[in-house]
Amino acid sequence: MFEKSTWIKLPRNVLVGHEVIDDLGAAVGELYLTGRPLIVTSPTPNEIAGDRVRAQFDDPATAVVEDASFDAVEELTETAEAVDPGYLIALGGGKPIDIAKMAADHLDVGFVSVPTVASHDGIVSGRSSIPEGDTRHSVAADPPLAVVADTTLLANAPWRLTTAGCADIISNYTAVKDWRLAQRLRNVEYSEYAGALSEMTAELLVENADMIRPGLEESSWVVVKALVSSGVAMSIAGSSRPASGAEHLISHQLDRIAPGKALHGHQVGVASIMTEYLHSGENGRWSAIREALAELDAPTTAAELGVNDEELLAALTTAHEIRDRYTILQGGINQEAAIEVASATGVIER
Repeated sequence: MFEKSTWIKLPRNVLVGHEVIDDLGAAVGELYLTGRPLIVTSPTPNEIAGDRVRAQFDDPATAVVEDASFDAVEELTETAEAVDPGYLIALGGGKPIDIAKMAADHLDVGFVSVPTVASHDGIVSGRSSIPEGDTRHSVAADPPLAVVADTTLLANAPWRLTTAGCADIISNYTAVKDWRLAQRLRNVEYSEYAGALSEMTAELLVENADMIRPGLEESSWVVVKALVSSGVAMSIAGSSRPASGAEHLISHQLDRIAPGKALHGHQVGVASIMTEYLHSGENGRWSAIREALAELDAPTTAAELGVNDEELLAALTTAHEIRDRYTILQGGINQEAAIEVASATGVIER
């Protein structure tokens, strides 16, 4: 008897485009949410767009967060309990969205995602990334009820954050390869639909990297739709597998070994060059990934990340210790092989 079942949670409304932040109130109205909204933001997005958001709601409360941490989640939860909101609105980048996502889960209320930078797929996914000391935790939570992504705001965001978002999406290419490998060798459950969607999204950016340029709303349109697709793929899969493989393990190790030197998206982009080489050898698509990253002004070498060769190699040789997730790095890679991979792909100069 067939007894398999799944529960896929996706945003009900996704608005992307020019000045759509002014349609936020209407988008929330269609969700039939009740109660007072609590707007969760950080200083810069609050200054840029906070008043435009507050003007669309009756008696909104605002909480400004300074950093992303589990303590910040607890503080926001306590603030929210005093306000007794009907729902949360996360306005900003990774910090307010990840914190609001977890707080909404604790409070058992919905939240709406209003990204002001296109730096990661957390704007729509059901996972939060929270740092703790030298470790970063990926925590499951419900995805947003709606996403309102204004391409005007996104186009005016710092270019390096947009390139980090692009690199994060491109790294899906190797994440899916690791997922398929885990299915073949460890019988890990694999979703053809989620895998194909994630891989197609990565290919879209690799093939169209020359069209992504700073200050252009058309570029923000392409990038944010790719981020939405990546987040949807994770929701369909019920895990971060479509967007997180060995390249993310390497990035997490770099966070420990060389904290604060590079953006997460840039780290996984460089790591995906090497993991693609490990999967497919010198004739694989690692050079296409590298060329796409370079076209986007994203780093392609350890030096461009701001880390030295030793730090990069240490992350590559110890990444398999991060978590129990089967990838191409299962069992580890020794120093000599790591030097060969990083040198052959031009990530380090030896």
